[in-house]
Amino acid sequence: MLKQNFQSLIVTLLLQFAWAHIPLPRGQHIAYRGGPWRFAHATFYGSDDAQATMGGACGYGNLWQSGYGTNTAALSSVMFRNGYGCGGCYEIKCVSSKWCYSGNPAIVVTATNLCPPNWAKPSNYGGWCNPPREHFDMSKPAFMHIAEWVAGIVPVLYRRVPCAKRGDINFTLLGNPYWILVYVSNVGGSGDLLSLSIKGSRTGWMPMTRTWGAAFQIFHRLQGQSISFMATSLTTHQTIIAWNVAPREWKLGQTYSGGQFH
Repeated sequence: MLKQNFQSLIVTLLLQFAWAHIPLPRGQHIAYRGGPWRFAHATFYGSDDAQATMGGACGYGNLWQSGYGTNTAALSSVMFRNGYGCGGCYEIKCVSSKWCYSGNPAIVVTATNLCPPNWAKPSNYGGWCNPPREHFDMSKPAFMHIAEWVAGIVPVLYRRVPCAKRGDINFTLLGNPYWILVYVSNVGGSGDLLSLSIKGSRTGWMPMTRTWGAAFQIFHRLQGQSISFMATSLTTHQTIIAWNVAPREWKLGQTYSGGQFH
């Protein structure tokens, strides 16, 4: 009986693993529901207009054009995870500080940058983003939504939440005829990406390599072919296919849209 129960458990775990990694047919969706509340701290960087927060380690470029605006944050390295944390959305509220606004209002921000460690200072005095701390370095407008900016640093509660995005995922193509670099932005659902594959109208699926943040590359000539993308969520393992996103006449420097997580 014990042996049978053990075998049944192994079979169940294998099936769960398999189902978690099987790409879903186009049109089927897994609704991402977010995660539990956790404790961390938050600081801010930049000015009132958030110009210093433009760009960042995730490679989204102009955050207004990418659809993220000023509701953004840089993550400490344990949360940034070498770029795999890019695109994740977090609900944050200030707690247990005289600088918190009344009622502890919350704000939802998107991870667009890295807050690097400061090894010259201890983690409890200046080295806020040193491992193993979970920390948000928010844009100043986002920080000012939850607390007085004179606080400098405040304790917060945060949780992962679904990324509510308008429209489809954006794929920005850069590089040259023999090297394609793709920046992926406006990702819904869990917001983060595990992998990206590309397909020309005359090729099979080819996995791309993550370079940094939300950028993926491949060394292959695809000119004169329409391009499709297969994206897999890091958190849910849901896979979607954006068919023929870029037409045969696609050009470098252009952004093409298609497909979306929920």
